[in-house]
Amino acid sequence: MRNPRIKILKEKKLAGKYLKMSLVNNRTAELWRSVLPMIDQIENTINKDKIALQIYPDIYFNNYDPKLEFVKWAAVEVTDFKDIPTKLDTFVLEGGLYAIFDYKGSSADSRIFEYIYSSWLPKSDYKLDKRPHFEVLGEKYKNNDPDSQEEIWIPIQPK
Repeated sequence: MRNPRIKILKEKKLAGKYLKMSLVNNRTAELWRSVLPMIDQIENTINKDKIALQIYPDIYFNNYDPKLEFVKWAAVEVTDFKDIPTKLDTFVLEGGLYAIFDYKGSSADSRIFEYIYSSWLPKSDYKLDKRPHFEVLGEKYKNNDPDSQEEIWIPIQPK
C-alpha cells in the first residue's frame, strides 16, 4: 500500500440523503437506491463524482464494535443549495486536513481500511480528527468490482 497524499480540503456543499446504520446493519445499497434517481434532477452539481460520507460518533474508533451506529450520506457536490429537490437534504462539509488514499479494488474488500487505521495512521505523524470521513466515487468507480477506483479521504490532524 502506498502512502496517501496530504491535502487541505476547502469547505464543500453537498446534496443527498443520509441514513443511520452500522456495519452489522449496513444500509448503504438502500441509501444509494434512494438517491441515484434524484441526482439527475440537481442542476448545480460541480461534477459527476458521487460522495459517500460517514459521520462517526466520538467513541467509534476507541473500541471497534461493528454494531455501533454512524450516519452515512450518499451525495454529490453542489455550487449552492438553490433549487435542490425537496426530497434531498443538504450538508456543509467543513474543510480541513485530509489523508487521501487512491484505492483500486472492490468496495467490499475492507483491507484498505484495516491498513489505514491499524498500520498507516499509528506510524504516521497524524491522528484522526473528528470530522467526516468520505470516499469520492468518480468515473472509474464500479461497485464491488476488483478494477474499481476511488479516493478515500481520512480527516487527520498533527499528533
